[in-house]
Amino acid sequence: MRQIKDIRNIGIIAHIDAGKTTTTERILYYAGASHRMGNVDDGTTQTDFDPEEAERGITIYSAAVKCSWKDHEINLIDTPGHVDFTAEVERSLRVLDGAVVVFSAVEGVEAQSETVWRQADRYGVPRFCFINKMDRIGADFDRVVEQIRVRLRAKPLVLQRPIGSGPDTSDDGFSGVIDLIRMKALFWEPESRGAEMRVEEIPAQYRDDAELFRSEVLDELSLYHEGLMVACLEEAEIPESLIHEAVRLATLSGEHQAVLCGSSLDFIGVQPVLDAVCNYLPSPIDRPPVAGVIPSGKQEGEQGQRKPSPEEPVCALVFKVQADTHGDLYFARVYSGVLTGNSKLWNPRLGKKEMVTQLWHIQSDSREKVESVEAGDICGIIGPRESSTGDTLCDPKQPLALESIAFPETVISMAIEPESSADRKKLEDTLVRLEKQDPTFRVSSNSETGQTVISGMGELHLEIIRNRMERDFRLKVKFHKPRVSYREKLVGEITVNENFSRQLPSGLIGFGLTLRAREIPKSSELIVNMGFPAESMPRQLYCALEEAMQKEAEAGGNFGHPILGLALTIEAVDFRENESNEVAIRMAAAEAFRRVRTEGNMQVLEPIMALEVTTPEEFLGNIQGDLNARRAVIVNSDRRGDLCALQCEAPLIEMFGYSGRVRSLSQGRASYSMEPARYEIAPREVVAGMM
Repeated sequence: MRQIKDIRNIGIIAHIDAGKTTTTERILYYAGASHRMGNVDDGTTQTDFDPEEAERGITIYSAAVKCSWKDHEINLIDTPGHVDFTAEVERSLRVLDGAVVVFSAVEGVEAQSETVWRQADRYGVPRFCFINKMDRIGADFDRVVEQIRVRLRAKPLVLQRPIGSGPDTSDDGFSGVIDLIRMKALFWEPESRGAEMRVEEIPAQYRDDAELFRSEVLDELSLYHEGLMVACLEEAEIPESLIHEAVRLATLSGEHQAVLCGSSLDFIGVQPVLDAVCNYLPSPIDRPPVAGVIPSGKQEGEQGQRKPSPEEPVCALVFKVQADTHGDLYFARVYSGVLTGNSKLWNPRLGKKEMVTQLWHIQSDSREKVESVEAGDICGIIGPRESSTGDTLCDPKQPLALESIAFPETVISMAIEPESSADRKKLEDTLVRLEKQDPTFRVSSNSETGQTVISGMGELHLEIIRNRMERDFRLKVKFHKPRVSYREKLVGEITVNENFSRQLPSGLIGFGLTLRAREIPKSSELIVNMGFPAESMPRQLYCALEEAMQKEAEAGGNFGHPILGLALTIEAVDFRENESNEVAIRMAAAEAFRRVRTEGNMQVLEPIMALEVTTPEEFLGNIQGDLNARRAVIVNSDRRGDLCALQCEAPLIEMFGYSGRVRSLSQGRASYSMEPARYEIAPREVVAGMM
């Protein structure tokens, strides 16, 4: 029987092109879950099974796979590295217990590396590091370790050292790793595609350094394990199991992150990654009980929790919805209890039961039907109709609403319309399905133009959506030029006194109010406060005023863009017994808020992107000149072997078409990554273009 302590729910996370998918392929092969090694360049990997992924050679959708290693059952999720698909990482980390963070030994800590690290921090996910691509020209293990320490503010615990670096065709090329716990050199046989490993004594030229690095590791670990500290002080022989135990404690505490190295493409160093998953990363019972809010009953609103035990009431979190020919497939993490097929579970958000007709164990694009799934596992569910990402499915008799999943705001929009009016209804239905599956994809209607507007995380994100419509849903669609998603913000504060009065055929209506508006720095919230005694007006009209003010604020600013960080306080009201009805109150609220917008210091905000460009030095001048023309600010630069990396901040509106431009400026040798950083006040010329 499988035990919960032997389950590992882990994710492989990294910047794009660090080697996540190749590492996943090797893991599945060595663990016996696949009988062939796929190749990213050939489009034959197990986890990149979508046609778009195979064609582009990148991961777009997170893929769940299972494998076993040394009596441990591993649920593994391979996540995208491109920032446009950061939602896939976000929802995966929300339900995982541990993570393997992959870094390229050449590029080191890149922009998206920092993003996924912060996401893991936010969810308190223990992790260790795998420095991949040690076989590449320019690989530098120590530089990457230092970047992990400085840029990620982490405490790397180096458990392996590389033997050489760069292509193995050179005399000092990368050929194996030194295990500082076993104090042995490990080499993998290329003829067996890395399935066979040789354990030898550490080469003489590396021996002294290995002893020094090992002593540093033991000094650090002795702070976490009393038995290890005693053994170090007594200078006794230290059992490997004791060191593993100390590394596990340091990892689970989140204080340290073990560092391994290798080259997944060359079959070097992957099995120790599997060992580290089992030895250091947590099982479901090593994590705190999952917490939530009791949604109904005598304890409504109180905090509750569920332990990872089959004996507890069933509770699961939906973290992904995927289109399926037989109905949508819901990916769920079961936190407690036993989930069975043909059962009904309560959805607290909907306030109703949802049917669970079938349960599946997912293996990328294939699946195996099962009768039940226990606490700690990840599964696929078919049956629910209205549930969506972030929803809880739980025991109707003992409900618990888990914290949902927060996703970033969209930054780019474009108008869309069907090529023929006959496809209009089909387009509407398709957009509803796509919006349900992708939490960072938004659909809205422009009331002025009547256009349907779709919004996403970047140009590539919307391009993938477009291709899905044409390929999967057989839709012919027209797309208009992309637009930036601007925001608006009140700077400072303003107080307005509105004395509304109007003569209607039915009689005179009127209502007065004093409204104070102020900005909330570094926030995106809209808050409406009622700062006057509730007894100043009838309860029904009091609620109508609060609702009307909230609706006005949510309608947007002077240009119709959403407003960020605004607190509205209605400080006083002038309620007139025979004149102040609901119509008067709503019209007064609208006029008061219009005056806030027009008389206050409202500013348009544009999205600023964090941009990292990596280029050979010979093209640096061209690229810097182009960035300056795009209003980019270069905040830092550093050398990575024979490459130069520029960290910049640039307005999103200036970055359209940058992919082709950076290729032409560098003869195809430069690369870049980009992610949303923040919103800043837009210059006058940008605002003038909106008028």
